[in-house]
Amino acid sequence: MSSKTQHHEEAMHVDEGKSGLWGFLAGLVVAAFIMIPLSGAFAFATHPSTQQLFSGRLDETSQGGYTAFWWIVTIFLVALPFLVGYAVAHLSVKTLSIVGGIIVIFIIAALVFGQLFLVV
Repeated sequence: MSSKTQHHEEAMHVDEGKSGLWGFLAGLVVAAFIMIPLSGAFAFATHPSTQQLFSGRLDETSQGGYTAFWWIVTIFLVALPFLVGYAVAHLSVKTLSIVGGIIVIFIIAALVFGQLFLVV
């Protein structure tokens, strides 16, 4: 009997065991996209006199409320890359699709309401 070796060809799974790296990459991409809005939100939060830039719409709000709002936006923007990276690393494709659809609906709603209420 001769010794015959059998070669099995297997497909290479590039995503096998690398969900953490995909999460890191997604978080890094989101961080790159939010850097300019983050710096703007931080500037508005640390300089309350910028409330005058939004004259007319924010005359009734207090300076403390204005500052608190921009700090909340800043904290959310800082947390966003970490949340996206965690979600990509630990959630299933179906769950990510559902969450992405909900986010798209919220963005569309924000744009529509922004046009309704901010147009002079």
